[in-house]
Amino acid sequence: MKISVLQFPGTNCEYDTQYAFEKLGAQVEIVWHKDKKIPEDTDLLVIPGGFSYGDYLRSGAIARFANIMDSVQNYAAKGGKILGICNGFQILLEAGLLPGAMKRNDSLHFISKFNHLRVVDNDNNFLSLMKKDEVVNIPVAHHDGNYFIDAKGLSKLEENGQILLKYCDENGQDMNINGSVANIAGICNESKNVFGLMPHPERAMEDLLGCDDGVKMLKGFLQ
Repeated sequence: MKISVLQFPGTNCEYDTQYAFEKLGAQVEIVWHKDKKIPEDTDLLVIPGGFSYGDYLRSGAIARFANIMDSVQNYAAKGGKILGICNGFQILLEAGLLPGAMKRNDSLHFISKFNHLRVVDNDNNFLSLMKKDEVVNIPVAHHDGNYFIDAKGLSKLEENGQILLKYCDENGQDMNINGSVANIAGICNESKNVFGLMPHPERAMEDLLGCDDGVKMLKGFLQ
C-alpha cells in the first residue's frame, strides 16, 4: 500500500507518521507543500500534525491555500482516502473537506497528555478493526482542539454516523478535555473517505513509548 504524507513549513509529525505506517508494512512518501500533484499511486493521503505556517491567522488557515491542496481536493472528490491528524484535521476543516471549525481550547492552555477515546462508529476504513464503544488511550497535543459545529450540523453528523471518536475516561464515560461540542475527538465526511482527529495515533505504536493502541486504528486503512 502506498501512503503519501504532506509536509508544510512547521509540520513536525511527518516522520512519526512515516515510521508508524512503515511499521505496518506500507510504502510511505513525504510530499512537499509546493508540489502541485500528489503521487498518482497514492492509496491513502495523510496530513500530519504540527504547526503549519506557525498557526498564523488560524491553525491550518494558510496551509489550506498551499499549491498541493488543489490536488488534495481533486483526490478527495474522486473518493481517495485522506486522514488528517491534529493540524491535519484543522487543515481539512479550513479546506472545507470536513464540516465544522476548530477553536482554542476552552482552558486557553496547550494540552499534552495521554487521554482515553471511545469508538462511536466503526463503519468506516479507519476504525474497521475496532469495536463500537471500545476505549483506547491515545496522546493528545493541541492548543486549538476545541471542535465546534452548530446544532444542525451536529444532528447531521449523528444521523450519518460521521462522529468517529469522543473523549472519555478510562471507563468510556464522556469527558470533555478542551470544550469540543459533544466531546468530539474525530469525525469523517458523509462519503466516509475523509477522516480527521485531534489525537495522535501515530504516537501510540509502541508499548515502550506508553501504548500501542494506535496500531489498530491506523491498520484499518491497510485492509
